[in-house]
Amino acid sequence: MTSTTGSGPLLAQRHVARLLFGTLIGRLPNGMAPVAILLLVADQGGSLKTGGLLCALYGLASAIGQPVLGRMVDRRGQTLVTATAVVFTTACLLVLPVVEAAARPGLAAALVALAGLSTPPLEAGLRALWPVVLPDEARRRAALALDTGAQGLIYVTGPPLVAVLSTTTGPRTAMVVSAALGLLGAVVVLSAAPSRRWRPAPVPHRTGALGPLVHPGLRWLFVAVSGTGLALGAMNVWAVSLATDLGMDLLSGLIPAALSLGSLVGGFLYGRRTWPGSLTGQLLTAAALFAAGWLPLTAATGPVCSVALTAVPGLLLTAVITSAFLAVDALAPPGTTTEAYAWLIAAVGTGQAAGTALAGALAEHPHLGAALPAAGAAVTLIVLLAAHRHLSVPGATARRRGRHRRTPAHAAR
Repeated sequence: MTSTTGSGPLLAQRHVARLLFGTLIGRLPNGMAPVAILLLVADQGGSLKTGGLLCALYGLASAIGQPVLGRMVDRRGQTLVTATAVVFTTACLLVLPVVEAAARPGLAAALVALAGLSTPPLEAGLRALWPVVLPDEARRRAALALDTGAQGLIYVTGPPLVAVLSTTTGPRTAMVVSAALGLLGAVVVLSAAPSRRWRPAPVPHRTGALGPLVHPGLRWLFVAVSGTGLALGAMNVWAVSLATDLGMDLLSGLIPAALSLGSLVGGFLYGRRTWPGSLTGQLLTAAALFAAGWLPLTAATGPVCSVALTAVPGLLLTAVITSAFLAVDALAPPGTTTEAYAWLIAAVGTGQAAGTALAGALAEHPHLGAALPAAGAAVTLIVLLAAHRHLSVPGATARRRGRHRRTPAHAAR
């Protein structure tokens, strides 16, 4: 392994910091809105059940909407589609505090569903921009790793920010701030030259209604990463369960934070190296290490031990997701990359929802709950092993997607 680049020089590259931080700010509603919805419903006198259902609806609608919007981006470009989506999302989130969810649950559900469906595809769009902004393969890989590792910051900073705003000024303000941050981040990204100039790649032949799903390798890959999402969703519930059992409420936030911090560090370390072997081999190795990283947690009972050990799979999570995105870039048919990225994101999100629901059902059996994250990671590995022939791609890397009005080398300057 040889050193390639660090996050310092990478962030100094033109447009990189703006696109990365703009996307993170624009995606803060993903971490803030569910908590704000829950607190808002409670503040309006609604039940916890109603709030929970609305939160689940928001997450499910967002997962469904991303591939649809991704396909539209691949056909129409980023500016029009993402700008329209963020306007709808912002409007729905701003109107939601005015609606009494307990008295008008139907209207509240409609607003939440529309807000989720129109969640702007900033993450998928950013992944489509990296080949244009960073023509150098090593820097592009480092950016993808740093980008993936930094995603956890959304869920580390978002919920506490909502809690502080709700405590000091009320849940309505928290929802308004969430909407405003989403709009601000989208404006930062969409006004950047690479996003404005990005155009869909010429498509030699249509893939039909299936889009990127026409490739069997991608279908297997999306099923595989849903297991990773299952592990993450189950971990959140396990953290709450452990905090309740030990009488330490702080653990419910510290354990997810430890995983997110591990992912951030893992992204920094992963991007500094050039890894040997084919992309398929790297993906399988990362999945195997990720699954093994959860095993010590099945025996963890103490608070300090649990927090420390949760950082281990976090360190390995970035390698799994980054390798998966690189595989998507290599396998996706021309002109479908943004949609393919969105399907990968949706698969992880769907797995998270399933993991949360399954872990909740097993909450009365703490030992099973502790083993569920490891089981989800094992699903990822097993599916990848079963489908490795369909996933075979050159170890070289990502083909460039999209085009600019000018050549990529000049457009990024």
